[in-house]
Amino acid sequence: MASSLSTKPFSADALSAFASLNSDLRSLSPAYLRLSLRPRLPKRLRIQAAGSTYGNHFRVTTYGESHGGGVGCVIDGCPPRLPLSEADMQVDLDRRRPGQSRITTPRKETDTCKIFSGVSEGITTGTPIHVSVPNTDQRGHDYSEMAVAYRPSHADATYDMKYGVRSVQGGGRSSARETIGRVASGAVAKKILKEFSGTEMIKVSKASKKETFPLIFQILAYVSQVHKIVLPEDLIDHDTLTLDQIESNIVRCPDPEYAEKMISAIDAVRVRGDSVGGVVTCIVRNCPRGLGSPVFDKLEAELAKAAMSLPATKGFQFGSGFAGTFLTGSEHNDEFYIDEHGNTRTRTNRSGGIQGGISNGEIINMRIAFKPTSTIGKKQKTVTRDKKETEFIARGRHDPCVVPRAVPMVEAMVALVLVDQLMAQYAQCNLFPVNSDLQEPLVPILRPEEALL
Repeated sequence: MASSLSTKPFSADALSAFASLNSDLRSLSPAYLRLSLRPRLPKRLRIQAAGSTYGNHFRVTTYGESHGGGVGCVIDGCPPRLPLSEADMQVDLDRRRPGQSRITTPRKETDTCKIFSGVSEGITTGTPIHVSVPNTDQRGHDYSEMAVAYRPSHADATYDMKYGVRSVQGGGRSSARETIGRVASGAVAKKILKEFSGTEMIKVSKASKKETFPLIFQILAYVSQVHKIVLPEDLIDHDTLTLDQIESNIVRCPDPEYAEKMISAIDAVRVRGDSVGGVVTCIVRNCPRGLGSPVFDKLEAELAKAAMSLPATKGFQFGSGFAGTFLTGSEHNDEFYIDEHGNTRTRTNRSGGIQGGISNGEIINMRIAFKPTSTIGKKQKTVTRDKKETEFIARGRHDPCVVPRAVPMVEAMVALVLVDQLMAQYAQCNLFPVNSDLQEPLVPILRPEEALL
């Protein structure tokens, strides 16, 4: 009975009676008590219901579809006076683009970006930044079968279930081309972090001499697993890992021996029209202490949401992850000590650089699992849009393994989270002088003679 009632629309008479009842209740209530039966939804919930925007202070909205005119993003909240050009974004867009090697999709796109607003004479103005990338190598005819039949494990069916209509060519918004807007905006976030790291200084004692060095705020991601080829954790030193090591091969694994094994594993399934998944590991070095908030806005929760919003993600581990469940508290706890510079540090880092949802200054590390690409050239059983069982072989150009191109995507999402959290931390906890016994200022305190007049 309840089910049948829930499916019936409200009639005009019912709505009229409801309005009359609401009016009667208001008239009967005393002046100090006014009842309202109208539903009230937070404005923020209504605005963000579409799900294409991320961030609170540094806000990014992506747009576009795989086979439409183009894709891109709008960035709001970027600080003014930041030197910025298309070249700053193009480096990471080139790392993400298709057709870069035999183990990626053969689709040929230059992914050349253009800034349309928010930048004047090479510096940001503080107003929304619009970045666009045209689609130039669409082949809509490759998707004619997909207009009728659903690809197993793809978003085709669920988009129809939600919207009742979908963009068939290329998968629309579910395509990895949507991530161009994320990578472009993530490059801007990286630029902000790079400029910010120039203001972070540390005192180093060498032979009783005090010297000042910049801390390098750096985000690095790399492929740590392809199918059953797993890179041992102890082979990679996260303190010394470089971008050159990661970019030294087409699979983006910093160990040459394991990189060759991973490439062979991808080649083996590629020639059979199949696909495999893998894992991307991401680290953050020299993240300021204090980023993140307790309870619902914990830093690792924000990182998990951002990473898991990427296409094809199926898992997220942070710090010790699930392996930590095999340890006791005495084995898992990261003991504190004071280093030679007077900083509070941990001897181990099973917490992954975050404790209580707040960064503690150690290396932040996380792992993101990506499933095998769902669009493959092998016959599979599926159903059509009109609910008939059938068999299906996908056409089109698709990655046999997404993880090599997912590396810059993961870095971008982590950068977006950290810039947003950095701005939140400055606004809440650095607006007034910090407690120097316990806190570190986000920016150095200048002596009067150092200040710009």
